Amino acid sequence: MSKVVAANRKARRDYEVLETVECGIELKGSEVKSLRAGKASLNDSFARVEHNEVLLYNAHISLYEQASYLNVEPTRLRKLLLHKNQIEKLSGQVTQKGFTLIPLSIYFNERGFAKVELALCKGKKLYDRRQDIKRREQDLEMRRVMKNRKNSR
Repeated sequence: MSKVVAANRKARRDYEVLETVECGIELKGSEVKSLRAGKASLNDSFARVEHNEVLLYNAHISLYEQASYLNVEPTRLRKLLLHKNQIEKLSGQVTQKGFTLIPLSIYFNERGFAKVELALCKGKKLYDRRQDIKRREQDLEMRRVMKNRKNSR
């Protein structure tokens, strides 16, 4: 059982998720305490491959009150921990037009390590989002009709 600390809820709406990968994240002690308290946000965050490293941008992990002078900046760059072959594969895919790396969630795994679910995504166009909404509404209406049909018997 993994405990989800923060989720990027807009990611699946705005992007088409092609592939996901679990990776570790390099954190300071006070950041881990803040994550355990659930004080994190992935809104507007993204990752880039730079110098054979994957860096996480704009992930906000709030300051831990009891850490005093050991606190770090909430939106600092954080290194994501991946194997070299995973980084090479992701960098090859990201260089293609329109692909980006988006963190979907931060969670603690069974062993208590903080992990990031990183997704290779392609941005959705406005008409793609409209089609998704239309499909969802049609499914909901169909379920409603089927439910009423079963109840009327």
